Amino acid sequence: MIRRMGILLFILYVLLLVYFLFFSEEYGRIVQSEQSYRYNLIPFVEIQRFWKYREQLGLFALFTNILGNVLGFIPFGLIMPVIFRGMRSSFLIILSGFGLSLCVETIQLVTMVGCFDVDDLILNTIGAAAGYLIFVICDHLRRKYYGKKI
Repeated sequence: MIRRMGILLFILYVLLLVYFLFFSEEYGRIVQSEQSYRYNLIPFVEIQRFWKYREQLGLFALFTNILGNVLGFIPFGLIMPVIFRGMRSSFLIILSGFGLSLCVETIQLVTMVGCFDVDDLILNTIGAAAGYLIFVICDHLRRKYYGKKI
């Protein structure tokens, strides 16, 4: 039952992720005539820029760029170990979170829908790791309360 619910939530998560990253006009999408290859390969440049100019850019831009990238990948790190028992390793979650993020960033670059940003890779990977940490804490509490079997 829990695994099935996890699969359903994961499908919903992937659909929302695809929508926000590739189709939502509110999250950095640009008009067709202005599309070009945009990328940042220097770590922490965009994070510093968003933090430095947070008052000019506004809290929404700061939230969507920095916190949004972290929050967007927390469900990945939280749900993957629920639906795949073999994914109950922090290394595998971090590696697969990075891999998914790399795929997303590459698709954004190739399709010119967004910007390939190494800072997004870092923030998304942190989000996947945070999601896994939440899973570990919840699993520990569950085992303490219900025992090993549920």
